[in-house]
Amino acid sequence: MNKPTLQTLVIFGGSGDLTFRKLLPAVYNLYASGKFEQNLQVVAVGRRDMDSQAYRELADKWIREQSRFKTDDTLLRQVSERISYYRLDLQAEAAYQGLARLLRQEHADSRLIFYYAVSPSLFESITKGVISAGLQDASVILEKPFGSDLENARQLNGVLEAAFGRDKVYHIDHYLGKEMVRNILAVRFHNAIFSGIWNYQHIDNIQITAAEEDGVGTRGGYYDQSGAFRDMVQNHLFQVLSVLALDEPGDMDNGGLQKAQLQVLKSLHPIDPWDISHYLVMGQYDGYQSEPKVRPDSQTATYAALKVLLDTPRWQGVPFYIRTGKKLDRRETEIIIEFKRTGPDDLPDLLVIKVQPDEGIYLRFNVKTPGEQGSLLPVHMDYCQSCNLRNYQNTPEAYERLLNACIQGDHSMFSQWDQIEASWQFANQILQAWTEAGQPLAGYAPGSSGPDEAKRLLTPEQREWLKVDVTLE
Repeated sequence: MNKPTLQTLVIFGGSGDLTFRKLLPAVYNLYASGKFEQNLQVVAVGRRDMDSQAYRELADKWIREQSRFKTDDTLLRQVSERISYYRLDLQAEAAYQGLARLLRQEHADSRLIFYYAVSPSLFESITKGVISAGLQDASVILEKPFGSDLENARQLNGVLEAAFGRDKVYHIDHYLGKEMVRNILAVRFHNAIFSGIWNYQHIDNIQITAAEEDGVGTRGGYYDQSGAFRDMVQNHLFQVLSVLALDEPGDMDNGGLQKAQLQVLKSLHPIDPWDISHYLVMGQYDGYQSEPKVRPDSQTATYAALKVLLDTPRWQGVPFYIRTGKKLDRRETEIIIEFKRTGPDDLPDLLVIKVQPDEGIYLRFNVKTPGEQGSLLPVHMDYCQSCNLRNYQNTPEAYERLLNACIQGDHSMFSQWDQIEASWQFANQILQAWTEAGQPLAGYAPGSSGPDEAKRLLTPEQREWLKVDVTLE
């Protein structure tokens, strides 16, 4: 039997929230589920002044809190022993020489994987430091958003591909690793009741909602430069849209899935600048300007609602409605497919795919009430993926799934640069039109469903934002 390849995961931003809440628990979960054979080591790189022992104590605390498994003390100790910490000023290019010496002395036989768990504004600085230290023989995982606009994204992509090569760059979008987003493909292509009706002839509209109860918290500095559209729509929600709308690839592997997603993104119908108010509403929650590290006169949007159309035979005339925001009335990500009515008095059939916090599928349809003159009654069936403890423990979390895919050299769960470029091309056009039109931000109260102005995207066609109150069982 071949000895497993040694891997060293170097996390830039190793003392940050993403590392403690998501990445280190994902490493533990992968060990606990038997995915690794003691062949992965972690070097966390950060600015905070601490030694490896102090870092391990912090890591242990977060792993116990965030792991989907009940932590085993023996395994946790074994995992913890494979984690070390290296203090580094990420913007000091010369300081990367010390990191290089450490990696060559203690991880000489390992394949290196760099994880940029930092603000995108630091991507280029880190890459220059890595190059200057001669460490570019590595794979690199990049967090979203990739770039601040199309021009910046192209420039940054050029730097990264020149340093590492296109095949070594992994653009992570943790929404693509979520169980129910992955399940969309199974629902669509492995069920005859859906595969034949997934088109404009049977579907009236599709709504994608990613609502958050929390505000910007400690991320005010980053968020005020990004906003809801760049933070969520341009990446996460456009990727979900592409999975919902793609034509079935001939080959799900070998880039076939990403090519099908790319065709969807390239088919997004251009929006005329003079008509932008009928396609985009942006808002800001009351009190945002008083949040820490937010400019007191900030015009950054914390809410975005968008209507898009696709220029494809499958989806002619079908609107896709996308909305996301902070400080809303619930934390929920869901997709609602509203089918066309069979009669003027019928309630439309609905297929609801719940992504988080509950994971599952809900189907609403009509039946006749008992009796000779029975009227129509909406009923439902549902499947809850996350309700069953065994399902929960056997379902990898998004970062766990994606981290393992990178370690295995599997690109199928990651966005490709062509997809990111296409989504930025459309996003740039929309954001420029919004700016040129001088559209004001719509205010909304914390704990509400968002600004009332978002309704205007649907009312011309006599539609409304759908909210299905159901508890999956």
